Amino acid sequence: MFGLLEGTGFEVIAPEFGECVIGHARVERLWTGARWSEGPVWFAAGRYLLWSDIPNNRLMRFDETDGSVSVFRQPSMNANGNTVDRQGRLVTCEHLTRRVTRTEHDGSITVLADAWQGMRLNSPNDVVVKSDGSIWFTDPSYGIMMDYEGERAESEIGACHVYRIDPSSGEVSAVATDFVKPNGLAFSADERTLYIADTGGTHEAGGPAHIRRFSVSEDGLGLSGGEVFADCTAGFFDGFRLDQGGRIWSSAADGVHCLNPAGELIGKIKIPEIVGNVCFGGAKLNRLFIAGTTSLYSVFLNVNGVSPLKRPGMG
Repeated sequence: MFGLLEGTGFEVIAPEFGECVIGHARVERLWTGARWSEGPVWFAAGRYLLWSDIPNNRLMRFDETDGSVSVFRQPSMNANGNTVDRQGRLVTCEHLTRRVTRTEHDGSITVLADAWQGMRLNSPNDVVVKSDGSIWFTDPSYGIMMDYEGERAESEIGACHVYRIDPSSGEVSAVATDFVKPNGLAFSADERTLYIADTGGTHEAGGPAHIRRFSVSEDGLGLSGGEVFADCTAGFFDGFRLDQGGRIWSSAADGVHCLNPAGELIGKIKIPEIVGNVCFGGAKLNRLFIAGTTSLYSVFLNVNGVSPLKRPGMG
């Protein structure tokens, strides 16, 4: 079909997915040339997207105004996950330096976290910012397991946790310590729920390949619960984002999986390579940007993403 990129398309599993897609919209390949794409983040004020090409040690930039792609930062310290804070600053997980950093408005770099209880972090992977300014990130060991996406090293902590950085004191506290390989994470629109992926099955036979659901405490300092929300049926859930209807759009081995608020798989966006992460962008947050292994894709949807800068019901 004219305009249809080979290997792409929508797979409707439940009728409700049909309401999320636009019948004549097509998946677009915006750029190719990466080795492993990750961590897309949308900057609304500049109408551009940044994402990580981890093995090539660079952050890439897609400009929506003219479709151009350029190198934003190289070296990137094998940057992985990225997000934007409430002041519009870039927050990045770096594998090589084993830290979480913030890029200030003047371009300078501030280190937010590089250790916990006196021990170096493993290799921070994905990160989100809560409306109170706290920063939550996952710390699996992928970046220290080989030299391809970081630098081989022993874990000083000896485990892989999820952490919170306090916005006032800068203290790093562990909020979840029972993961094998914590990976992508995202808050619900009201911030009462935090979803966290565990991709432990990548290096442990029979290991987890699911998303867990946690309740955020009233004071916003901790988590409870942690039941399995959904199991991945194709590879692993890596990075994901929520739309305003509470659906999760997650990366998987065969594209993007859409889960309804009950955790049921209702449809897929087929992509001809493994997807690492996604994010919503565009003026109305109805354009899903998809970081495939070697390429950046996008598709317009009939849903709107949850803004990282202002969530519904938040100040």
